[in-house]
Amino acid sequence: MSIVRIPPYHWWRTVFYLIPAITVYTIVCGAASIASSLFEKNGYFAHGCARTWSWLILKTTGVEVDVVGLEKLTPGTTYIFVANHSSHYDTPVVFTHIPYQVRIIAKQSLAMFPVLGWHLKRGGHLFVDRRDPDRTGILKRWRALVSQGLSLIVYPEGTRTPDGHVARFKAGSFLLAIQAGLPIVPLSIIGTRNVMPKGRLRTEPAHVRLVVHDPIQPPAIPEPTTHDARALASRVHNIVSGPIEKEL
Repeated sequence: MSIVRIPPYHWWRTVFYLIPAITVYTIVCGAASIASSLFEKNGYFAHGCARTWSWLILKTTGVEVDVVGLEKLTPGTTYIFVANHSSHYDTPVVFTHIPYQVRIIAKQSLAMFPVLGWHLKRGGHLFVDRRDPDRTGILKRWRALVSQGLSLIVYPEGTRTPDGHVARFKAGSFLLAIQAGLPIVPLSIIGTRNVMPKGRLRTEPAHVRLVVHDPIQPPAIPEPTTHDARALASRVHNIVSGPIEKEL
């Protein structure tokens, strides 16, 4: 006889409670965000909608977040936040607990998602085709955002980690950071993989820690090379991965 395995409680909770709830949050907050873009071009209200959406998701899932190091940031400064990526819950954690107007650099495929993709487009977020990135165009749009006092969040691993370890950081974002001359703030997000790791359709309540490290000013190089970008990427990777590796 074959044994019928009954999914655990948190699978049922995710499928029949959390996913429907997040769908409603996405439709309501996304609709408000898109509507606001007709009257407000800087995307400030849209980001407020994204922060509300993020807070609701964390609250409904049962995620508690401790933030360390916010006092290291200078109000009014534009930053490039660089974080590890281990779960879909990383962005809600950052949006909810980093009190800045933040825009993300997202893969082009996200632009195709109904509501979410429309919100990202109308809210001023950047899309990158990883197969053929237009670095000149990205830098131009990046500088346009910076001129509005907007900060950026980058996940330079390129995808979520399957095992919790922080993968090598790709150099592309750091080359742009050197060219833009903006301070980089390393972020260590610890514990979101316990909420929902890559490849698992189940969420669980968890305690998450967000560590804000000291800002780093990129080197002033007139014509930076890939070697320069890789050196900066390695330096930031070591800072971000330090607290995370201690927990594994």
